Amino acid sequence: MKTITSIDDFKPIYRRRVPKMFYDYAESGSWTEQTFRENSSDFTKLYFKQKVAVDISNRSTASKMLNQDVSMPVAIAPVGLTGLQHPDGEIKAAKAAAEFGVPFTLSTMSICSIEDVAQNTSKPFWFQLYCMSDRPFIENLIDRAKEANCSALVITLDLQILGQRHKDIKNQMTAPPKLTLKNILNMATKPHWCFGMLKTRRHGFANIIGHATGVEDLNSLSEWSANTLMRTLNWSDLDWIIKRWGGKVVLKGIQDVEDAKMAVKTGADAIVVSNHGGRQLDGALSSIRSLPSIIDAVGDQIEVWMDSGIRSGQDVAKAVSIGAKGVMIGRPFVYGLGAMGQQGVSKALDIIHKELDTTMALCGERKISDMNRDNLLIPKGFRGDWES
Repeated sequence: MKTITSIDDFKPIYRRRVPKMFYDYAESGSWTEQTFRENSSDFTKLYFKQKVAVDISNRSTASKMLNQDVSMPVAIAPVGLTGLQHPDGEIKAAKAAAEFGVPFTLSTMSICSIEDVAQNTSKPFWFQLYCMSDRPFIENLIDRAKEANCSALVITLDLQILGQRHKDIKNQMTAPPKLTLKNILNMATKPHWCFGMLKTRRHGFANIIGHATGVEDLNSLSEWSANTLMRTLNWSDLDWIIKRWGGKVVLKGIQDVEDAKMAVKTGADAIVVSNHGGRQLDGALSSIRSLPSIIDAVGDQIEVWMDSGIRSGQDVAKAVSIGAKGVMIGRPFVYGLGAMGQQGVSKALDIIHKELDTTMALCGERKISDMNRDNLLIPKGFRGDWES
């Protein structure tokens, strides 16, 4: 087995073990993938200030997210189809997250259902909700999440319409995968994945099929998905969702300062500066470049987190130094899961934690809460100098 020292080390193993359509689903963005690429590359424009001859003993990355104790300011982001990256993937990832002391967020588009994850884990998890026009279904999801003792609702705002992801279209990506000749030949080269999938009954969108109105099979799901995203979504639509939930709420998909101000008015507990991992509006600013202005505008009124582009503990340190109270990671845990299952998710979290801790020490800090912009060299114009 290859020695794993960074998140990137998982990718060759992940690519070798998982069918191409699911690897491409995770490792791609929309249209030209400009935003997908810049989400990560823009982190390299930020530099740390190294400090010496300071006490760096007794360090701690412990923090709080939504007033929940976490071992580091990192949460597992909601990622659809995780249960097709590895058999029972959502359950495995949730267990790894709980053991490590970070929150896990279950996607509406998960393969394992809310009930599956709740029955197979011992700690509360968060649930992610899309804004859809099928109100009875949303109410049903919220009630199921409450029954499962989910401790927060993460509402995704940036999916009123699907951005075009060329690879998904070319791969004819579905869940479960269509048994075309091309797919069968590719899956035949992934025996580890195939044998695992034969051992589980979880292959489709378990939160949706049999629960959404008129969705009883894969064919009806496709038609429902195409028509149910809420094209008319506005800020007032969130009121009844938040009231129905009645607990901690996170609004995910904020990229604009004015949107951040509107999000504060909803009474949400946190917002996530996010562009959906570069899978929605291609050509949008990277999340790390959007973060400073949003922190300056509303950071004293609401918890501000970020996702999209995090690939290391150093990236976490940079986001926290700018002012984020936490980050969410998607692809790093998926790489680990696809490569090595639950053990891979644990390893990915351990790598990020060690990188974060060591970076913090080399910056002369003992507590993650002490990291701030003084620890960074931020280039002029990093957040943008635009004409409009």
